[in-house]
Amino acid sequence: MTQWSFAAEPFDSPESLALRRDYYADVAGSYWGRPATRAEVDEGLAGDGAELLTPPTGLFVLGRRGGSPAACGGVLMLEDGRAELTRVFVRPGHRGRAGAGLLLERLEREARALGAHRMVLNTRLDLLAARALYRRHGYTDVPAYCSGPYAEVWLGKELPGGEPPAGGLPGGEPPGGRREAAAGRR
Repeated sequence: MTQWSFAAEPFDSPESLALRRDYYADVAGSYWGRPATRAEVDEGLAGDGAELLTPPTGLFVLGRRGGSPAACGGVLMLEDGRAELTRVFVRPGHRGRAGAGLLLERLEREARALGAHRMVLNTRLDLLAARALYRRHGYTDVPAYCSGPYAEVWLGKELPGGEPPAGGLPGGEPPGGRREAAAGRR
């Protein structure tokens, strides 16, 4: 059986950028019902807030299967000890091989290490497989925490490891700050 490995990686490394491009092409193409063009992918990635996926505001994780880049995901810290799960993607040729669940587990551990006690996410109604994955891993409906044209379902889950830190997260921003605004972008 081919093994998965996961590691934090700069969001703009060549492998991370290739996976982010594939992620955007996949979700945009699904939404539009046709393949996304290179120009549309470029436009979608421009100003998408990925620069926040670096400590202390977040983290980007790359997954490899058999040594080849196959999956990615990010954690974006929000206020009140919450982290947002974002850009979760497994390349089609690697789906159905346990990578998505392992990636979620890694992202949840990374969020906890950054100080989060709760993980939240938003997704689209039509992304049925993604929603099923999140629910299998304990995510349940939560009130909307952001808005945007592609935010149609909001899910969340308490992370193991105790109570929220007293006084909130270090360097936290008030609601509506830069991090919260970036969370609504897709």
